[in-house]
Amino acid sequence: MNQLFSHRIASTLKSFIKKIFKGAKWYGVEWYLTAFGAFLILSVLVIIIFANKLAPYDPLEFVGKPFLRPGTKGFLFGTDNLGRDVLSRVIFGSKIVMTIAITATLFSAVVGIPLGLISGYFGGKLDRVLSLIMDSVYSFPGLVLAIAMAAMLGPGILNISIAIAVIYIPTYFRMVRGHVLSVKGELYVEAARTLGASDVTILSKYIFPNVIASVAVIFSLNIADAILTEAGLSFLGLGISPPTPDWGLDLSKGKVFLPRGYWWLVTYPGMMISIVALGFTLLGEGLNEILNPRLKES
Repeated sequence: MNQLFSHRIASTLKSFIKKIFKGAKWYGVEWYLTAFGAFLILSVLVIIIFANKLAPYDPLEFVGKPFLRPGTKGFLFGTDNLGRDVLSRVIFGSKIVMTIAITATLFSAVVGIPLGLISGYFGGKLDRVLSLIMDSVYSFPGLVLAIAMAAMLGPGILNISIAIAVIYIPTYFRMVRGHVLSVKGELYVEAARTLGASDVTILSKYIFPNVIASVAVIFSLNIADAILTEAGLSFLGLGISPPTPDWGLDLSKGKVFLPRGYWWLVTYPGMMISIVALGFTLLGEGLNEILNPRLKES
């Protein structure tokens, strides 16, 4: 029984590897970019899932003197000014950052996509009003708007997620609305309308499937941007409240000690922000190339 199970696993992995190489041959560099981005993201997800086992200490725990200890045996990333293990704070900080980034992006997609579908499909005064509102929000610099929202809502994971989500709603709205305007006059949509299909059916079965690919690309890129925005808010003191482990917060606290040579306090949180943002950016850019129909025709 065990041999049969092992054989099936081996066969599945072999088939999966073959598909990977076929994809690489078909898409070229874009496939490697997507695969590398996915690898970085999966690595961070593994860290999040097994954080309790991977972290050597409690991120809030005083692990002993001396303070501001560089990387040594037992403290791979060193300790901070309060005697806490930097590695443990980096590991547990990934939970906070990814939770906020994904929650914010999901919320903006849930709001922006339906509004874009409705606005583009029905048009008229509703379209003009929604477009005016979204263009007004879109005209503000993203970080400035997030700062204003975060200052108004206060700290907390949910509040920060909402503050970040607001700046991405217009992105989904404009993208979806543009796609709807381009396809709602197609023959298959007109045929469905002639056959008596309802507006809900046309939107869900004939129009929305045409925007899924673009939504996947925008979603991935927005998560990357949301991670940087969350780090910026926490760095400015408008994000997660201390002593909760958070990469942006640890950057803010560690910058004070950087001129004195305590480089590890900002290096490792900053490195994780860069790695995760790079992973989602590569994934989004790779998907954009792979899902582009013109690429397949060339």
